[in-house]
Formats: sequence, structure tokens, C-alpha cells
Amino acid sequence: MTADTSGSDGRSRSYRSELRSRQAQQTRRRIVEASARLFATRGYQATTLAAIAREAGVSTETVKTAAPKAELLLAAFEVVFSGTVDAESLTDTEVGSGVMSSPDASFLDAVLDQIAVANARGHALWTVLLGAAASDPVVESALQGMLSRRAADYRRLVDELVGRGYVDVIGDPQAVAAALSFLLSPEGYQQLVTQSGWSPERYRAWLREAVHAELDR
Repeated sequence: MTADTSGSDGRSRSYRSELRSRQAQQTRRRIVEASARLFATRGYQATTLAAIAREAGVSTETVKTAAPKAELLLAAFEVVFSGTVDAESLTDTEVGSGVMSSPDASFLDAVLDQIAVANARGHALWTVLLGAAASDPVVESALQGMLSRRAADYRRLVDELVGRGYVDVIGDPQAVAAALSFLLSPEGYQQLVTQSGWSPERYRAWLREAVHAELDR
């Protein structure tokens, strides 16, 4: 009589499948991180899949299997900016995690600090993404989705600020959300810190003053 090893074989197959899945995820992460470095320094058009492969230490075919170039740019921006890909909201990302549990008194400061960190990480790639959207319809479509999610995030932020007592009543919440999105945008960081030479501390102080001024209007 032979022993029944079906259970052991099943566990072995499951283990190998999980191992391959983890290895694939790790390889994709390396490719995305390599893409981020190259896109940020070389731009979108000058970055080739072969260059990404060399930077990631994999074959060009592996890069092609991971994702098309446009999708690599999008994933690279999301990973660099927020630490997470395909999140529905900034609060669902690595950068936004824990913010909603902040006490009311420190909630707005926590939000501003996290967004300042995200802008410092992602402003260069955001500029690349905006440029790529002008010539790549896939990037343009994805950019519109990002902008839509960003608008929804700031509309929720306005509601949260009202609920936490930062302001009593806001006459036009949509307009305030649009103003906050503008003030806290990666473009603002790019202009003030990268181009004008502000320190990160001065930038964060300006953010606080500008946001409080908008809420007090």
C-alpha cells in the first residue's frame, strides 16, 4: 500500500505558487522603482525599456511583460508619491495611512505634513507625467483619473475639516476644495522649493498659513 501524499503535494504546489507570486511582485517593484529613477532624471521620451531593464537588473523582455512604458510611468509616480499603486484615495496609501486617526487638534497639521512629504518625493515625476500626457493618450487618460480622485480627496478633506471643527460653515465647499488642491499641489512644491530655493521648513510653514487663510475666508 502506498502512502497518500496528495495533501503534501498540494501544499508543495501552493507554496511554489505563492513563492513565484512573491518573486513576480518583487521583480515588478524593482522595475517600477528603476523606472521612477530614470523617468525623473531622463524624462519620458528618452527613457527606453532597455534602459529600465539595465537599471532594474532584468531582461528587456521581463520589463515588457511587466507593463507597457506608459503604465510604468503611472505606477512609478504613484509608488514614489504615495507608496501605493491603484489606491482609490490618498488615505488608502502608505503616505496617507494613519492620518484619519489623528486627534482633531493635530489633524490638519498631520495632513499638511504628509502631503509635503508626498510632494517632495513625487514632484519631479509629476512634471514628467504632465509632459507625457501631452503626447500619450494612455497617460492622458490616467492623468484625468488621478485629477478626478484628487478632487474627490480634497472635497472629503473639506468635509472632514468641518466635522472636526476647523470651520463652522463653508459656503462653497467645492470652491474651497479646489483652492486646497491648488495650494497643496506638486506644482507648488516644484515652484517654491525646487525653483525658488525655499527650504522644506519654509514651504511647510507657508502651507499652514495659506491653508488657514483659505479656511478663514
